[in-house]
Amino acid sequence: MHLAVLASTDSWYFRDLCRAAESQHQLTAVSFTQLCATISGGESRLESHEFDFRSCDAVLVRTMPPGSLEQVVFRMNALGRLAAEGTVVLNPPRSLEIAIDKYLTLAKLRGAGLNVPRTCVCQTWEQAMEAFVELGSDVVVKPLFGSEGRGLVRVTDEGVAWRTFKTLQQLQAVIYLQEFIEHAGFDIRILTIGDESFAIRRQNLEDWRTNVSRGATTEPHTLTDDLRDTAQRATAAVNAPLAGVDVLSGRDGKQYVIEVNAVPGWKATARTLETDIAKRVLRFIESSL
Repeated sequence: MHLAVLASTDSWYFRDLCRAAESQHQLTAVSFTQLCATISGGESRLESHEFDFRSCDAVLVRTMPPGSLEQVVFRMNALGRLAAEGTVVLNPPRSLEIAIDKYLTLAKLRGAGLNVPRTCVCQTWEQAMEAFVELGSDVVVKPLFGSEGRGLVRVTDEGVAWRTFKTLQQLQAVIYLQEFIEHAGFDIRILTIGDESFAIRRQNLEDWRTNVSRGATTEPHTLTDDLRDTAQRATAAVNAPLAGVDVLSGRDGKQYVIEVNAVPGWKATARTLETDIAKRVLRFIESSL
């Protein structure tokens, strides 16, 4: 199998995939920002630098670099055309589009009957202030696009809320605020690879954010039938066979699905569970051909 990996050559994940591939597969790191599509006569071609995507069997999206709206739309459409022409793209472009947008992801999760935090997504500071009060005056403000806990702010003060929402409106940003869920300082990250699921517990005693990148520690977590079902329903809702599902256990006894990441990392999961996740990812891609 020749696998094109949308990642930089110095990416830990690309190196881990190369290690797991050994001599069985050929892997090529390809730049997302250098995508170039050509349509001429009856032929269409997608390239990056001198790499022609027609030479590969599958594409794995391992990064999602920032860009303008035009750039992001073009990248997704280019991958969409590639998938339509028969190349396996993991995750499918539409699932990437859904998962990138926190609002759309949450709406899909709620539509699938999963429990999610009360949330308001709006465009004016007046609407945001009303929602702030309705959500208990204790909210987490998140960027609509983003991951790894970057840009998250917990707001409990009315004056701070007013300044935050006014600033976001001036920046022409969408205001995404979510009720803060009281929890015991940990969440569960479930990594799904097709029908397989792997769970770890992420705990941070110094920060309400439980991302490993924010200093959280990890340990294996028993994957109950309920958690496995939650993860599979969440990934099905966004159509992402390779995904990270974050589940938070509230002090109210309820479990909340917080996020679905369609470009999930597995470094912490592989280390914590002592499992070769990269090999399982390659095996899944090969089975999808």
